[in-house]
Formats: sequence, structure tokens, C-alpha cells
Amino acid sequence: MSAHDDVAAWLAARADRVIETSCAQIFLEGDVAWKMKRPVDFGFLDYSTLAKRKEFLEKELAFNNAITPGIYRAVHKVARTADGFAFDGPGRAADYVLEMRRFADAAVLADNPSRIDGDIAERLGRTIAQFHVRAPVNPQGGGVKALGFTIRSNAEQLRRLADALGSDDVEALLTITDQAFAAASPHLERRRAEGFARHCHGDLHLANIIVEDGVPKLFDCIEFNELLSEIDVQYDLAFTLMDLSFRGRPDAANRVLGAYLDEAARHFGDELWAGLSLLPLMQGVRATVRAHVVTHQGDVAGGRAYVAAARRHFAPPKATLTAIGGVSGTGKTTVARMIGHALGPPPGAILLRSDEVRKRVFGYAAAEPAPGALYAPEAMRQAYAVMFAEAKLALGAGRSVILDATFIDLDNRAAAAALAKEVGVPFDGVWLTAPRPVLEARVGARRGDASDATADTLARQLARDPGDIHWRIIDASDPAATAQRITGGD
Repeated sequence: MSAHDDVAAWLAARADRVIETSCAQIFLEGDVAWKMKRPVDFGFLDYSTLAKRKEFLEKELAFNNAITPGIYRAVHKVARTADGFAFDGPGRAADYVLEMRRFADAAVLADNPSRIDGDIAERLGRTIAQFHVRAPVNPQGGGVKALGFTIRSNAEQLRRLADALGSDDVEALLTITDQAFAAASPHLERRRAEGFARHCHGDLHLANIIVEDGVPKLFDCIEFNELLSEIDVQYDLAFTLMDLSFRGRPDAANRVLGAYLDEAARHFGDELWAGLSLLPLMQGVRATVRAHVVTHQGDVAGGRAYVAAARRHFAPPKATLTAIGGVSGTGKTTVARMIGHALGPPPGAILLRSDEVRKRVFGYAAAEPAPGALYAPEAMRQAYAVMFAEAKLALGAGRSVILDATFIDLDNRAAAAALAKEVGVPFDGVWLTAPRPVLEARVGARRGDASDATADTLARQLARDPGDIHWRIIDASDPAATAQRITGGD
């Protein structure tokens, strides 16, 4: 046996559980997780020497602590002793291990996608956006070079697995990927030049996200290849979105995307919205990555499912514009979040909520209480103008959009319809109503929400004459039934 195997056997004897992956072993002992790199060389990943394993463990420690402090603790030398091995003992290193804090299996989102409620999805989207905003910019990363590397690597891996995955399906996927990549290349380079290429996580699927005390935490970022971590921020996000949709949570994926965009729009310019045109390609490439990874792990059925999912991303449905209006308490946001994932390309429509846009425009956090001046006519006009401008960019990028605002003014309703006509997408205007006691109860129950509406706000809205309403008018006393009526076309 090699020295590496001897160390692994020593750790396994101490552990109460061992997790094996293609490139690492994790030994769980009490409240500690010891991680070892396997002495492997996959081309894109090389841990074949002791020096390289030490180097990449130290990088893993530094990179992950920069994202989420508190999970990764230290890199230890394992030295041989007369009785076996010891951490940080005298003598030469037999190998190196990374000490981590052990967390509950149930905390890993890949094992519990059903636990991702709206609040967790909201926090996750904003957490990823805040990480990307802080991430160091690398003008030499991202762009055609980085995404092209993964696309070529995917092609090589899938062709090796073609007998298992179906050669016709593999070649069809690779062909449409190459076509989409060629068309997207100028845009990818423009985003790289504009600062969207950053030091990202690189492997942001649900197995690398935990939730503790309601707080999402990212871990196990890529440290072994800069072509896989110095990437476009949206390509980083695309892994989370794709994985949520694949695991049967398109609703959560839609909420993550909406929260991400609202948070990121505080720091990035118009390209944040225009770049959404690249999301089908990026999600398709991410699904392709998972196709060969899970197939190599022995899950051929899963690999085939990922191939099929990747192909669907390259054939997205057409974009639409939906406007949902009504006074406070009619459930506009609740209904919008219920239907968002079902509209347009995965993970669904971009929800532009006037309450959130207004907070962004005037520098307030989404759920931070704002002064009444933000609801003065001029402030309202600015918020609607930004909302319409962002909607135009998103629609132009091929994304469906839901506008969530009171739309009490006839001019704003007309502007929404005119925008759809200008961009050339179908338009659906929906006006929600509910009995006054229902409205008052909903407004009074709000906590920690972007809306600052009060009972007095509602009274003023109800006293206003909205004029002729030519949109579909729906009683929204039952949000689920309302969502069904909207998506069903009733």
C-alpha cells in the first residue's frame, strides 16, 4: 500500500462514516470531518503528488473561508510515528488532510430539496449575489476561454460515455451546444470586459449548499482549476438554478433568480439583465456537466435524465409579459411567485416588484422600512420607469417578465401593454380584487416584507378611481385558485 492508502486506512479506522468521491475521501469523526485528496490526475484536476495535494488543500481552505467562514478549519500534516500516524507530528508528511466542521446530513440541500421554502430561496439568491458582488474581478477569466473549456471537456466525457447515454442523444446535445456557444461568444466576451468574470464558487449545485438555522451557506468551491472558477457570475448561478429545476423545485429556482437579480442590480448595470439571454446556454452546459459526473458515479439513468434536461434548456419557450395589478393586500406578489416558474424559459419569469425596485432606486434594503417620501408621485414615477426599463431589457433577452405593482394609474397600465407591443411579446394584464376585510387582514399581517403598505395606505388606494380597467379582473381571495385561473387563461 502507498503512504496515502495507509493514512486513509488510519483515518477510516477512527471514523464513524466515510464518504467517497472520485477525487476525495471525507472521514467523519465526531464533530469533525477530515478531507483527503486522492492521488489522481484527471487532466482538468491533478492531485497526483504530495506537494500538489498540500497546495490544493491550502487553496481550498483559503477560498472557502473567504466565502463562508467557520466550516473549514486548518490543513494538517499527517506524519508517521512508531505507533502509526499523528497530526502535525515530527518527521516527513505521509499525506495532508483538511479539517472541517462536521454538519448535519439534513443540512445539505441536495438531500432535502423539499425543505427550500420561499424564505430560504430568497436568502439563497441574495447570498449568492452578495458573494458575486464581493468576488475579485478577473478580466482574463470567464468569457469564451472559460466556458469553451468546459464545453470541450463535456464533449470529451460524453463521447466516452456515448454507449451508456445514447450516442444519438449525445451528438444532438453537443451539436446544439456548439451552435449556441458560437452565437453567444461575442456576448460572453463583452461580459468579461465589463467585469462579470470573477473568482466564483465554480461548483454551486445543491450538494455544495447547506442551510443552518435558516441561513444558506456555500462550501466546497473549486480550487484546482482556474478555468472552472474564474468564470462569469451568471454561469456560477446557473448551476444552482439548473439543479433546483432538475430536482423538481422550479418554484424555488424562480425565487432564487428573482432575489439574486434584485440584489445584484444594486451593483451591476444593464448587462445584468441583457446577459439573461445566455442563461439557456449556461444551464444547458451545467446539466451536461452533471450528466457525465453522475454517469461516472454509476448512475446511468441519472446521466440520461441530465442529457434530456440539457437539451430542453436549448429549446426554451417564448417570452411573455404579465402585469398583475390591484390595491395592497390583493396578493399580487403571492400569486406572481406561484405562477412565475411556469412562464417562459426555465427557471421562469423575472418578477419585477415595484416595492423592491423602489427600495433599490433609493438605496434601501429590500425589507428595510422606508419613509413616506418614497411613495410621493415623483418617487413612484421613478420606480415605474426603472421597472419598465428593466423589463424591456429582460424581455429583449428572451426572458418572460411579471410586473407586480398596484397599476392604479391608467397611464401605467397603458405603458405595460405598450411595452409588450414594442418588444413583440404576448401581454396579459390581470387586475386582482378581494373583499375589504381580506385586504385589511393581509396588510396587517405583513412582516419583513418589501411593501410598506399600512391600513391607511390601503384606505387611500381604495378611495382612488382607477378608471376603466380592461385587464382580466379576478377575485384573489384564494391565491392558489387565482394562480390557476391566470395560467389557465381564464
